[in-house]
Amino acid sequence: MSELLLELFSEEIPARMQARAAEDLQRLMSDKLHAAGIHFTLARTYVTPRRLTLVVEELPAAQPDVREERKGPRVGSPQPAIDGFLKSVGLKSVKECEERDTGKGVFYFATTEKKGRPLAEVLPGVIVECIQQMPWPKSMRFADWTQRWVRPLHHVLAVFDGAALEGGVPMGGNAKLAFTARTRGHRFLSPNEFNVANSTDYLAKLKAARVIPDPRERRGLIQAQCRDRALKEGLTVKPDDGLLDEVTGLVEWPVVLMGRIDPQYMTLPPEVLTTSMRTHQKYFALQDKNGTVAARFLVVANMDTVDKGAQIVAGNERVLRARLSDAIFFWQQDQKVKLADRLPALNDIIFHAQLGTVGQKVARIGALARHLAGLIPGCDADQAAEAARLAKADLTTGMVGEFPELQGIMGRYYAGIEGHAPEIADAIAEHYRPLGPNDLCPSAPASVAVALADKIDSLAGFFAIDEKPTGSKDPFALRRAALGVIRLILENGLRLKLRDVFSMAAKAYIDQGNVAVEQGVKRRAQAEGGTAKEAAAAAVHAYQMSDLLEFFADRLKVALKEQGVRHDLIAAVFALGDEDDLVRLTARVKALQDLVESEAGANLIAAYRRASNIVRIEEKKDSARYDGVAADPAKFTQEEEKKLFQALEQEAQVARGRVAGEEFVAAMGALANLRAPIDAFFDRVTVNDPDPSLRSNRLRLLSTIRATLNAVADFSKIEAKAEA
Repeated sequence: MSELLLELFSEEIPARMQARAAEDLQRLMSDKLHAAGIHFTLARTYVTPRRLTLVVEELPAAQPDVREERKGPRVGSPQPAIDGFLKSVGLKSVKECEERDTGKGVFYFATTEKKGRPLAEVLPGVIVECIQQMPWPKSMRFADWTQRWVRPLHHVLAVFDGAALEGGVPMGGNAKLAFTARTRGHRFLSPNEFNVANSTDYLAKLKAARVIPDPRERRGLIQAQCRDRALKEGLTVKPDDGLLDEVTGLVEWPVVLMGRIDPQYMTLPPEVLTTSMRTHQKYFALQDKNGTVAARFLVVANMDTVDKGAQIVAGNERVLRARLSDAIFFWQQDQKVKLADRLPALNDIIFHAQLGTVGQKVARIGALARHLAGLIPGCDADQAAEAARLAKADLTTGMVGEFPELQGIMGRYYAGIEGHAPEIADAIAEHYRPLGPNDLCPSAPASVAVALADKIDSLAGFFAIDEKPTGSKDPFALRRAALGVIRLILENGLRLKLRDVFSMAAKAYIDQGNVAVEQGVKRRAQAEGGTAKEAAAAAVHAYQMSDLLEFFADRLKVALKEQGVRHDLIAAVFALGDEDDLVRLTARVKALQDLVESEAGANLIAAYRRASNIVRIEEKKDSARYDGVAADPAKFTQEEEKKLFQALEQEAQVARGRVAGEEFVAAMGALANLRAPIDAFFDRVTVNDPDPSLRSNRLRLLSTIRATLNAVADFSKIEAKAEA
């Protein structure tokens, strides 16, 4: 068995693309080898800033021989048809074919054997196809090479069974980037080329040439060196997995060095220090035993130096001083203008071309936050409105202009300095949260009100102008906003009617004279059966029901997936059309899941489907409807009909009462009680009775089963996997 070693050596690959590139290369190569009938035991990848490496182990020396059998024309067919078949299979005479009776006549069958090609002849083409099909997020053309690549590609090391493969990658015209068995090490520490024979030789020689090709090993080394350097100073590294991953993709030979921060800059807010170090310089921040940011930083160099990194540290300290000098200037200047005095400048910042300015957005979220405050226990409406009014003011500060990542955070500092209540300052800082599934969700009442108002305002506006997410594209982060709203509601147990809140948010745009939103809302109302003259305020509600709530249903499925809640059950409850209280809806869904996962529930769903199918088929046959009129008890001739009718009336009433009282488990229990009478009905009663009167009455009874269950959830949305 043989091994393939492939290295694509280029200029620096962006750190954010490296892991995905390694996965794509392994996937492409594996798929193409399997398609060629070539099997192997293991494929593994390595990636550094300058090289993308793939090792495929235990490959055969050649493709397997292939035996093919092809069916030809019927015996006795015209000669041209027979000649065409013989030519297609490479045979000269029908005597080389087998005549076989298929039961539909006697046909010619040809069996051919194709000798497998040596793998050394197959691999060059496979490698070229993989290179040509690499799906880089961004790529470029360079020199005279027609192939796009992430950065200029210098060489392709392709070694199979200890020798370089023949051929190369087409570069345009007759030029090729020939396959080679040579590579080179670290750009500065070991730039000379050397030969490699296999992956073991490759890894050993690279390490000797100051390159660690395995990103997991580099990451571990950086982490260990950072920890050790910090411990020597009695400090700890501020956790930052994202930065650790990024730095791992920036170096081939990591060397961690420690620098100092001038004491004069330690008066800056810690977020300013860490953001400046992390975002602009890729430094790791350090903390003392109290968790306070220390006057030290760690930088990961890609070099060993004679002076043990002294010049590197000095250079990085100099760059950081310049950054922090700007920061302390902005910090001092920003405090000379109060947040409230910055509000007029927000009218000069465009939120969206069709949705107006940030100043207009602030006015809308202020009113919405005040309304939401009445629905959030313990929320002071004046505090919520004031926090919303000041929430975006820090966008005009020099500090946020320099460090956009600090929007909201700087607003909290400036609000605190100005003497605003802590609740207002915290709400300013937290109104962007949660930024993702791992971000903390606000819990302080004022913070929740402003965060909800900000996100709901954006969702209502963008949906009104039809700027909805499509496929993988979501330029305005509306999926994240919807998930944020869901988390804010569920984690804080808020009882909001989403339709009403969405309607209020959309109406706020219209009240400001936003023509784009008004036209969008009316257009949706018309599409759903409204009229062109329908008032905008009335039209709002129609559009919110159709697409924004449907969007929330999809996002809720994502949010609850990790809790093991089935997506079809969420759809079944949302389909009722009257449930937009997420706390109620979630409790209802979980109770429904308990029901359908029980034996009684599974049988109940099977009975529901059976009843629905019978009614649907008979309605189509009769061109009639059986769901508008109740069954007549006087026409029941069998005890099972009577008992089912009584059970449906009794349990439906109980279920409706339990749902109204939000006792969803009890409501589902009432439905489960229908299993026995429904089973008995289907066992002993013939629905399609010869007597038309009895038949119609029994179809109405079956329709009642469907209507009773659908009053609690739309059981037609529940997938078949719920059945036992």
